[in-house]
Amino acid sequence: MAAIETFSPVKEGTLPKKLFGYDVIDFIGEGAGSVIYVVSEPATRQIYALKHVVRKEDRDQRFIDQLENEFEVARQLNHPGLRRAIDMKENRTLLRKVTDAALVMELFDGAPLDVDLPPKLTDLVDCFIKTAQALDALHKAGFVHCDLKPNNILRNHHGDVKVIDLGQACKIGTVKERIQGTPDYISPEQVKLEPVTNRTDVFNFGATMYWSLTGKKLPTLFTLKKGNNSFLLDAAIASPRDLNPLVPENLSNIVMECVRTNSLKRPGDIGELSRRLETVLHGLKSAARRPGLARAS
Repeated sequence: MAAIETFSPVKEGTLPKKLFGYDVIDFIGEGAGSVIYVVSEPATRQIYALKHVVRKEDRDQRFIDQLENEFEVARQLNHPGLRRAIDMKENRTLLRKVTDAALVMELFDGAPLDVDLPPKLTDLVDCFIKTAQALDALHKAGFVHCDLKPNNILRNHHGDVKVIDLGQACKIGTVKERIQGTPDYISPEQVKLEPVTNRTDVFNFGATMYWSLTGKKLPTLFTLKKGNNSFLLDAAIASPRDLNPLVPENLSNIVMECVRTNSLKRPGDIGELSRRLETVLHGLKSAARRPGLARAS
């Protein structure tokens, strides 16, 4: 899906006036079979985000399925770092086949990391901490996100963070029937169709931190799988500190632990990761208060 929550103009006449009883105010973004709008509930004037999917052909059913999945998972969660789902609407034919559907969600006025990356390292690490805390809440509820990446992490000008798009989320231990994920952030076990666990999200999170700190995409089994002899070798991957000397060694080490090919060698508790990142942030702030080191902040 398109994760951009900052409003964008649309061509005159292309914006629907109403969807499922909601007044359409503006266009947010589109992608992966969906279009996202800012809408208002007429009776209360409450503002929401509405993700709309139209089933134009049979293969579009997967987008309806993801929308329904996102609603079912999100309705079981209650954490400020995870976007709330408000309602699910569907139109059906007389034979009960869904023609279009809409997920009504909390509107968050922020931008994804791949659009607006915090320029200060301290702000970026703070964003990592809040993302890890949101994922920890998701894991404690028994779910894995399975598609964490920079454009599924929103941040506003206050520094608040929201993890979005639970369309691929599933119960911990699920074995998926097909490869799902984003090539530059996908874990080896997702590519191999092995059970997904909290360590799967740890890999996606590590790959996200890697890109955020270096501007470089981590090589994954999916992006390297171009021949029978393709494989990942952890030791051959340059660390964030190798690529960006401003990255503290302890932060660089955390990232490299997260993206280990063998899932059992990755950290298993993302809540503990958030606490380790808090230690990194404390060190950065302490260093920034010392003369000559302010540039690290």
